[in-house]
Amino acid sequence: MSDVIVRVAARGDGITADGRHAAYAAPGDTLTADNMVVPGPHHQTPPCRHFPVCGGCQLQHLDDASYADFLTDRIAGALAAQGLTAPIRPPALSPSHTRRRATLHAEAKGGGLQLGFSEQASHAIVDLRECWILTPRLFALVAPLRKLLARALKGRARVHLTELDQGIDVLIEGTIADSLAIAEAITAFCSANGVARFAIDDGIGPETRWEPEAVTITLGGVAVPFPAGSFLQATQEGEAALVAAVREAIGDAKISADLFAGLGTFALSLPGKVYAAEAGRDAIFALKAGAAQAGRAVFAEHRDLFRRPLTSAECDRFAAIVLDPPRAGAKEQIAQLAGSKVPVIAYVSCNPSSFARDAEILSKGGYTLDWIQPVGQFRWSTHAELAARFSRQG
Repeated sequence: MSDVIVRVAARGDGITADGRHAAYAAPGDTLTADNMVVPGPHHQTPPCRHFPVCGGCQLQHLDDASYADFLTDRIAGALAAQGLTAPIRPPALSPSHTRRRATLHAEAKGGGLQLGFSEQASHAIVDLRECWILTPRLFALVAPLRKLLARALKGRARVHLTELDQGIDVLIEGTIADSLAIAEAITAFCSANGVARFAIDDGIGPETRWEPEAVTITLGGVAVPFPAGSFLQATQEGEAALVAAVREAIGDAKISADLFAGLGTFALSLPGKVYAAEAGRDAIFALKAGAAQAGRAVFAEHRDLFRRPLTSAECDRFAAIVLDPPRAGAKEQIAQLAGSKVPVIAYVSCNPSSFARDAEILSKGGYTLDWIQPVGQFRWSTHAELAARFSRQG
């Protein structure tokens, strides 16, 4: 008996109405009695030669409409598990070839070097020969970097690549051979390939080997120093969608707080006076330096919001609060917000499950979840992000 795939599960499998699962199936596909997938109207031909082996993408077989529905369903399902509903807007999808940061893996093997994403659920490396998610500028660095590391790398390494204002930031977490020839090769590689900074972390922290000028990332029109390995939204389009949603959520608040502020993605885009709190010392010092240089009214504090969240009374000082916690959510801070009188909360999340848990706490505290804006900046992955607005009446 044949069944139609009706949705895609959180891990990417297609599911029929009676619960049958099929890998790499899209809504509208037909699953035959012998478990063969017959492509339907939303099943596209995956563009990349490395799919589905490469772990960088899981959903290249979905067209944009079904991928957008997948993101919406992920969020709606997480809310339903907490007994919640909310208006969910159409997802903002980042185009292909727009990922401006990525972590690749490198390993010497068979007399050469493999450089790329890991295979699905494996430590094996897919040696990238094409990529449909990285920006052209990032991908152009893969081949020359492979050549350099084939000479220089000892063992295995994680390779962090990020596009910054001055060019590409390269951070190698691993051991590089220490010789004059390798040092000269690194310099030649950086000079020839538009590298803004080249740093090596062999376990005791990043050591910069190349940085002709101090590297920065522009956030909210402000050039902010970029510490090696810092967090940055994956695409410029995704960042713009999240910032726009946050700005819409808080309106013209004269004084607001940005919690888990990082380098200031939101703090530097907010109106009025802004208090920014962040546990990462390097990040908050970079935000403070950038804001001061640009004359922005941002007060930045080094503060661990898990161990020392803002109290309800402290939250009450603000007309709006923005928070963008890590994947685990912000349970400790949310408990204080739920007991506060803050009129508006803009919550940015990279995990629908922890967001829904925190949303349920806010709901019990008297907040209304007004809307959710999904953002798909990790294109063709099962990763779902969102920005949401909560409000309290009276």
